[in-house]
Amino acid sequence: MMISDGVEDEEKWLTAGIAGIQQNAFYMHRALDSNNLKDALKYSAQMLSELRTSRLSPHKYYELYMRAFDELRKLEIFFKEETSRGCSMVELYELVQHAGNILPRLYLLCTVGSVYIKSKEAPAKDILKDLVEMCRGIQNPVRGLFLRSYLSQVSKDKLPDIGSEYEGDSDTVIDAVEFVLQNFTEMNKLWVRMQYQGPTREREKREKERSELRDLVGKNLHVLGQIEGVDLEMYKEIVLPRVLEQVVNCKDELAQYYLMDCIIQVFPDVYHLQTLETLLNACPQLQSSVDVKTVLARLMERLSNYAASDVEVLPELFQVEAFAKLNNAIDKVIAAQDNMPIVGVVTLYASLLTFTLQVHPDRLDYVDQILGACVKKLSGKERLDDSKATKLIISLLSAPLEKYKDIDTVLKLLNYPLVIEFLHGQTNKEMANVIVQNIMKNRTCISTAEKADALFELIKGLIRDLNDFHDELDEEDFKEEQSFVARLIQMMHSDDPEEMLKIICIVKKHILTGGAKRLPFTIPPLIFSTLKLIRRLESQDDSVSKEDDSAMPKKLFQIVTQTIEALSSIPVPELALGLYLQCAEAANDSDLEPVAYEFFTQAYILYEEEITDSKAQVTTIHLIIGTLQRMHVFGVENRDALTHKATGYSAKLLKKPDQCRAVYACSHLFWLDENDRIRDGERVLLCLKRAQRIANAAQQMSSATRGSSGSVLLYIEILNKYLYFYEKGISQITADLIQGLIELITSTTGGENTTLDPAADAFFASTLRYIQFQKNKGGAVAEKYEHINV
Repeated sequence: MMISDGVEDEEKWLTAGIAGIQQNAFYMHRALDSNNLKDALKYSAQMLSELRTSRLSPHKYYELYMRAFDELRKLEIFFKEETSRGCSMVELYELVQHAGNILPRLYLLCTVGSVYIKSKEAPAKDILKDLVEMCRGIQNPVRGLFLRSYLSQVSKDKLPDIGSEYEGDSDTVIDAVEFVLQNFTEMNKLWVRMQYQGPTREREKREKERSELRDLVGKNLHVLGQIEGVDLEMYKEIVLPRVLEQVVNCKDELAQYYLMDCIIQVFPDVYHLQTLETLLNACPQLQSSVDVKTVLARLMERLSNYAASDVEVLPELFQVEAFAKLNNAIDKVIAAQDNMPIVGVVTLYASLLTFTLQVHPDRLDYVDQILGACVKKLSGKERLDDSKATKLIISLLSAPLEKYKDIDTVLKLLNYPLVIEFLHGQTNKEMANVIVQNIMKNRTCISTAEKADALFELIKGLIRDLNDFHDELDEEDFKEEQSFVARLIQMMHSDDPEEMLKIICIVKKHILTGGAKRLPFTIPPLIFSTLKLIRRLESQDDSVSKEDDSAMPKKLFQIVTQTIEALSSIPVPELALGLYLQCAEAANDSDLEPVAYEFFTQAYILYEEEITDSKAQVTTIHLIIGTLQRMHVFGVENRDALTHKATGYSAKLLKKPDQCRAVYACSHLFWLDENDRIRDGERVLLCLKRAQRIANAAQQMSSATRGSSGSVLLYIEILNKYLYFYEKGISQITADLIQGLIELITSTTGGENTTLDPAADAFFASTLRYIQFQKNKGGAVAEKYEHINV
């Protein structure tokens, strides 16, 4: 009969088949209830005749088969009862063979055979041999598969296995194995033959149907794996060669892939280990379209997990030279499949690498060998556009990092950077991020210039724009990336100053290629690393001559100067100015006056020429004043020149309040407690008076433009500066000056046109309370404050 494509017709035929089974089952049950063996066999044969249909797809045929299977279980129970009532098993076995059609006859024969074996009236091996041979009578692929599946189902608990109640006198395990192997072989042949049934245009549909039936064939291998008597020797000599022979010779893509996977999953790890060469030799013989990479990957995964489960397993893996065999097998498979896509090649090497890192973590040469083989296979491919392949390469390269948790170890792998070269654009950056994150996570210190150079080559995707890739990263993501690079620079350290100098030079070489967008992130950490080394040199004991001792700091200062100058092309003047001031402080600590003066000069040039925003000017001038205040290295002439410039800049700020605050901040430049040379009370007073004049001008401007005197906050801030220097004992700052300022503030706040400012009022009240507190202290302090009235 022709198989119909009509789904409705198929449903109709299935319904009719089920109805036929149910009707005949009803009469069979009635015969069973009345112990009528003749009628029971008649109706059971008619029931099983429904399985002779060729109209159903395998999926629908399975539904029909299961209905019949359930009824056969009931028939089997009846046969058992018949034997207990004195019916001879031999007679019953012969009787069912009189059924008219061969398919019902064989189902009944298998059912009786199951009871026959259980009765132990004949050796199990003889009955099984007879049954498996008789089933050859069905050569229709679907009907034959289900019949043999039924045979496997009813016999799996009756095999003459070691320790089984059906075990014979000797060597019966071989008979059990032979039975399962023969049934497996015949089922596989039927399964493969299915692809040739029907027109070519329906090939895809048939392959899908075949895939649905694969478990029927695979169950035989599961049964083989559960036979107790199958030891390593028998598996090696009989089972595996026979199964592999069938797998290779069937020359069917679906069957080969599925059965190889079954072998790997079903049999014990130790068996795979001891028969590795045999199993691997079969792989290159498979059809070129078979997904061998997944088969081998699963095998290596099982062996890796086996090695991880128990350290005592490792010597076995060493003994069988598992790495060499797996590596050789991969080479053969790739050679045999010329058209293997790059994703398949990388998958194989990634699996081998995982295995190697688990079994041979100390063999860096093995790891490098795998990476080298990967490079060889990737060579000639201009770009890796396959996103899956690039992700696999990232996974491949990440494995050693995760295993060793140490970039130093990875840097010893000569082929590691060569593999990275095959990653382009965003994927190169992804890999660089993985490397940097690993270093951060494991707090790895990069301690030599050679390692630093190699590392920066690995992460160049983060350091500079690659030729083939234009960065389209989100701004926030870009900042996060570059902050990681900045942290990485800080993690480069050597206790040896000479080596640290080399590291700094290497870092400088790499980051200066980064472009305008990256330099503001990467230059500051390099500057601070360099300054840290300068300060370390300064704190060291005088173990070398002063001349030698100062040579390296001078060289380091030359490096930072050149590095900061690179920022001028961007430009980021505020950042550059801040770095110049940091360097000036470091030069101050090293007693290098000319160097410190040069840094200040550069800062002032930037301030005058580049910083035009009024807010930026305010921030910057306070930074200049604060840094200059901490400097002790300058002689009188240089300090006066720098101080004069700072006060001049302060007085030229755009807004009067900003001028006032900058000018009174300059007062600190003329009085340092820790430096006897810098104590000029006259100039302190001059700054404060100048600040007060600016505050007066601000009040007048407020009155002229707004009709009110404005806030007195500036006066109160100046008052606090007077109090600060008054307590320092500067003779020029007198109680009368303070009293006069207090009265000015009081009169201004009491005026009719005064703007209410709660913050200023609170600040003034707090200042007055402080003065009163000092007056109440008694002793010299109270005496100092007695002439100030609040």
